[in-house]
Amino acid sequence: MSNRLEPGDSAPNFTLPSTGGDTVSLKELQGQKAVLYFYPKASTPGCTTQACDFRDSLSSLAAGGYRVLGISPDPMSDLEKFTAEQSLSFPLLSDEDHAVAESFGAWGEKTNYGRVSEGLIRSTIVLDETGIVTLAQYNVKATGHVARLREKLVV
Repeated sequence: MSNRLEPGDSAPNFTLPSTGGDTVSLKELQGQKAVLYFYPKASTPGCTTQACDFRDSLSSLAAGGYRVLGISPDPMSDLEKFTAEQSLSFPLLSDEDHAVAESFGAWGEKTNYGRVSEGLIRSTIVLDETGIVTLAQYNVKATGHVARLREKLVV
């Protein structure tokens, strides 16, 4: 299992392709707070619920100074389709080799319906303007996660 991040840790460096044909890197996030949420698979029920919750809470998160980025191991074609189907107004990043998820502690052994497997662990990492972790949550539940996160962030 990957090492999990904790508040006070420096975020691992990354550059990933993003919906809309761009790339996003940790360096680019400097100067702004960011919510990085890792989710297993686009267009599945839990991931759709979570993405739509972020979409619907985007204005309050942005008002609190947070930029939201979703990261999954899906190929870009699936992310572009998911973005269009759900009218998502924030970038989704493709981490097909799951190297970024591993570096953030969001890839490893997990239990789903009693079966143990290796894969993406639904996680949310919040960064300050300098790339330092201020909140790290692992094994989060999709339903209600964004509301609980907003309470912690006071937005």
